[in-house]
Amino acid sequence: MSAPAKASHALTSLVAGRRRIGLIAVIGLAGACLLVAIVAVGQGAISIPASRVADILVAKLTGNDTLLDGRDVLVVLNIRLPRVLLGLLVGAGLAVSGALMQGLFRNPLADPGLVGVSSGAGLAAAATIVLGDRFLTGTMMMKLPFAALPAGAFCGGLASTLALYLIATRGGRTSVATMLLAGVALGALAGALTGLLAFMSDDRQLRDLTFWSLGSLGGASWTKLSVVAPIILPLLLLMPLLARGLNGLMLGEAEAYHLGIPVQRIKALTILLVALAVGASVATAGLIGFVGIVVPHLIRLSIGPDHRLLLPLSALGGAMLLVGADIAARLIVAPAELPIGIVTATIGAPFFLWLLLRRTSLIDV
Repeated sequence: MSAPAKASHALTSLVAGRRRIGLIAVIGLAGACLLVAIVAVGQGAISIPASRVADILVAKLTGNDTLLDGRDVLVVLNIRLPRVLLGLLVGAGLAVSGALMQGLFRNPLADPGLVGVSSGAGLAAAATIVLGDRFLTGTMMMKLPFAALPAGAFCGGLASTLALYLIATRGGRTSVATMLLAGVALGALAGALTGLLAFMSDDRQLRDLTFWSLGSLGGASWTKLSVVAPIILPLLLLMPLLARGLNGLMLGEAEAYHLGIPVQRIKALTILLVALAVGASVATAGLIGFVGIVVPHLIRLSIGPDHRLLLPLSALGGAMLLVGADIAARLIVAPAELPIGIVTATIGAPFFLWLLLRRTSLIDV
């Protein structure tokens, strides 16, 4: 066999091996995610055996109302199940958003917060909590922060992302470097304004603002789930369409353009989907950090930078991590509940520091 034929055979074997590893990883993470979800439905201040959880879910699916009676049914169907499903969606959305941002910036330390969604949502939420009592009266005031807060956070995240996109786009081209620097500046400005609102708040408003900023899945409901799912699911469904473009961008924008990849369209679609997914996540669960950094980078270290595998594995890993963190948040100080942002920060901050110490440059892929 000639040398070129041997090289071609070796390359084919390598690609096939990577695909097998990726398939095994997808199946393994999907199974682990399902197992964690089942455990999460049964664990909490009221512990429910897994067999009882399975009976309730099967009875609900089959319409057997004779088994749908008692406190366990109420806890599983109305409290735990929507909470777990919301955790799966939010975790998947944050992790995939992180993977998309890292691919767009060609930087493994990039985070969804770089596009201004989290800072803008936080500022809008703070304004809703602090100023809502002054400008909203009657029934609207009674609904704060449960109704106006998610809507305000979502709109604030989208507005900040739109402003950042307009700043970074000139002549029909979006500068990734300008977006990164402008994102830092807008984030600092939003943080300063949020601090000013916190200074203006009273004790109750400050408590609400602090609790929301730490993140929680405690307010999950079927209504919230029905609102969040149509926003995050398109991101997960469009992953295959973005994977090839992000793989091309790893070579550089000029090289990707000459390969026939619509660079500007990939940038705009990526930013829009990240803004929608992170905005919806922040609006319903508060500020939850480090999921978008930790999960994609661990996946990249394990299976490589190919976004065809990186994106779906990040979705599964993020969903599993957030639901697992929610289990810990419910059990550590039971029957009280620890904010989930504390748990994810405890996991993510040491990992982030390890990344900083491990890498000699923040711009290497």
